Amino acid sequence: MPELYTTCTRCIMDTTDTSIQFDERGVCNHCRRYDEVIHAYPFNSPESIELELEKMITRAKENGKGKPYDCVIGVSGGVDSTYLAYIARQKGLRPIAVHLDNGWNSELAVHNIEKVLKKLGIDLLTHVLEWDEFKDLQIAFLKASVSDAEIPTDHAISGILYKVARKYGIRTILLGTNIATESGLPFAWTYGVSDWMYIDGVHKRFGTRKLTNYPHFRFIDEFYWKVFCGIKVFPILDYVPYNKAGALNVLQNELGWEYYGGKHYESIYTRFFQGYILPRKFNIDKRRAHLSALIRSGQITREAALEEIAAPTYPENLQREDREYVIKKLGLTGEEFDEIMSAPVKTFRDYPNYYNLAAKTIGFDQARQIMRKIRSL
Repeated sequence: MPELYTTCTRCIMDTTDTSIQFDERGVCNHCRRYDEVIHAYPFNSPESIELELEKMITRAKENGKGKPYDCVIGVSGGVDSTYLAYIARQKGLRPIAVHLDNGWNSELAVHNIEKVLKKLGIDLLTHVLEWDEFKDLQIAFLKASVSDAEIPTDHAISGILYKVARKYGIRTILLGTNIATESGLPFAWTYGVSDWMYIDGVHKRFGTRKLTNYPHFRFIDEFYWKVFCGIKVFPILDYVPYNKAGALNVLQNELGWEYYGGKHYESIYTRFFQGYILPRKFNIDKRRAHLSALIRSGQITREAALEEIAAPTYPENLQREDREYVIKKLGLTGEEFDEIMSAPVKTFRDYPNYYNLAAKTIGFDQARQIMRKIRSL
């Protein structure tokens, strides 16, 4: 991390990302990486984007012949996953929607899911996590003092999508992740989604009960599903015009979807973690990454982003309500939560994980590249 506080001259990412690097123009590594991606195949021409999109659609439909569904999608009630469902139907696909109920859904998120899927004619499969187990895992990650403490939810979602695909003989999983609104998330903020060694290691150290029913998978499982079962993961929103304001307009006017305020704030826990815990304990405002992505894709000006980041993450009265609710739901006392908030900050590197294991042999940069390749198969 640079000794002096610095902000990128192009986006608003700053030295609160401790691994950020700037070039001689003051442009950060996240912006440079974005440029590399959009100037490489298939994003370097409209024709190649359309070609890859049509190949995916054709493959999904061919593999889905004679089956009730030809693809799997995850839905949370948020903008990205809801627009994903909309686009899937627009392209003539027959998805089955999978929703993970981790106990933290807002009423509005549930309402959005039910309303939208009914209008689109998409079947819904809801997987409810065993609360006592998942609560124990969430508390373990809070005690671990890491900034990527939401990955137990993301890991479970990924595992369930693969397992549903296998159950129904589906070979296409569509994701709502996208370059336009999510590029440039720092590695340390989001590590571990696929790393069961890390999740299990944190839980073994801080957990109090066995994870008997929690859906999990290893890198070798993901490799097997992709290579030997032929399951392809496709971020379809990268292959269609995706503008956040335009998507909101479509969802609200055509599907009756209602906005909840804030990226991923459809979950009460996510809202509290990103809007309260991250800024206060880790000095991380995740809005910087989200707004910076919109700057790179031309959806917002840098000036507008700076104005938005100057405002509170969300209303302070709601923060107080969320704090009380989260503490009570997790079965913690106020004193225990305060101890968690004041504990020294750690990172994933302080716990067992595949990244550390690989880095000891081949180096950190090579380990990161290998993990990217496995994820992109």
